[in-house]
Amino acid sequence: MGSRFAAIAAATALVLGTTAACGSGDSSSDAGSGTIHVMVYGDATNKVEKQIAETFNKTSKVKVVLDTVPGADYQQKLQTVISTPHAPDVFFNWGGGSIQPFVKAGLLLPLDDFIAKDPGLKSNFLPSVFNSAVVDGKPYGVPMRGTQPVLLFHNKKVLADAGLTPPRTWDELIAATKALKAKGVTPIALGGGDQWPTLMWFEYLYDRIGGPGLLQRAVSGDRAAWASEDSRKALAAIRELADSGAFGKNFDSVKFTDGGSPALVAKGKAAFELMGSWYYSTQQDANPDFAKSGLGYTGFPTLNGGKGDPADVVGNTNNFYSVLKKTKHPEAAAAFLKLMYSEQFVKAQLAVGNLPTTVNTVDFLDTAASPAYSKYQYELVKAAPSFQLSWDQAYPPSAATPMHTAIQQYFDGKRDADAFIKAMQALPTS
Repeated sequence: MGSRFAAIAAATALVLGTTAACGSGDSSSDAGSGTIHVMVYGDATNKVEKQIAETFNKTSKVKVVLDTVPGADYQQKLQTVISTPHAPDVFFNWGGGSIQPFVKAGLLLPLDDFIAKDPGLKSNFLPSVFNSAVVDGKPYGVPMRGTQPVLLFHNKKVLADAGLTPPRTWDELIAATKALKAKGVTPIALGGGDQWPTLMWFEYLYDRIGGPGLLQRAVSGDRAAWASEDSRKALAAIRELADSGAFGKNFDSVKFTDGGSPALVAKGKAAFELMGSWYYSTQQDANPDFAKSGLGYTGFPTLNGGKGDPADVVGNTNNFYSVLKKTKHPEAAAAFLKLMYSEQFVKAQLAVGNLPTTVNTVDFLDTAASPAYSKYQYELVKAAPSFQLSWDQAYPPSAATPMHTAIQQYFDGKRDADAFIKAMQALPTS
């Protein structure tokens, strides 16, 4: 989720030669050893994080150890180690609700002092993005990676062979799914086994039908928002699409995190996949030829009569690095964070299809792996009246599992609308 949401996950152990212990904390192996542990979400983008860590280590006496946790396991691993002696010094997160509990527990270091010494840690990033990691008026994160709007990706050849063009409206999408089924192609790939990819369909349909205010009310504690007429209309649209067979029959046994659903699109077995913008780097890593010439992308289709602006986007505003209060090397952590706005960082992220949110990113768009893709994302985000944070990041981490379960079960037809609404109303909001 991502970006988060997004990973091609390995099996279980940490990778890139890291140790089982993540943090400097009170770990005897790290005490006085001059290292800081940086815990990151494992996926195709890790090549950039490894590159930045190597750059830092060339000149710093305190060395960065990159602890890369497979994406499917990241949230659980973070929750497990964050309050133990094995906690990392610096860790990847999504800002918003994802770090609020850690702030309340007094685990995170406010970055005011870092910013006072280096104002660029704030001024070099777009304000709307930087503020996503401000909690109770204090900054707790520095943007890393890039902004991650959710797009509707497609296989150009599959659509062309079916005589189709990318759908601009919901009705066109429904018509396309019927035509693709008639051709024996699964219309839409879905990594339902991960659960969070299914959430993206809910996020966009709720926004298009009810507008961004619906989720904002729900997250602020207005449980009546989930029972509203707009909520029920969105659920009806989801039910229509799911019951039509647009996702095939086996989507709950397919995952994004092991490369399953992207492979269906790359191999022409499915036409579409709704996914965060990291999808490009995922395909670039696993299927480079397809990423270069066969992968297409559009925004989410418009819906007539909805309250949401057709230009609204959902996804992750950015990922962030936050610092543990008990780190023994705060100066080294601050110096490492400074690289997140360096020219090297911006170019490296653009090279894998990510879109950094530094104020100078626009100056380097022509250096991207796909300049057209990076410019499309940039203009999409720039023009969006609303950029809705993924539901499982807008809510606190304790809401993620019951949310994902409710979404999967409604999508599978195992819960009706009333049961889904009741489950969402029961989610913790703080």
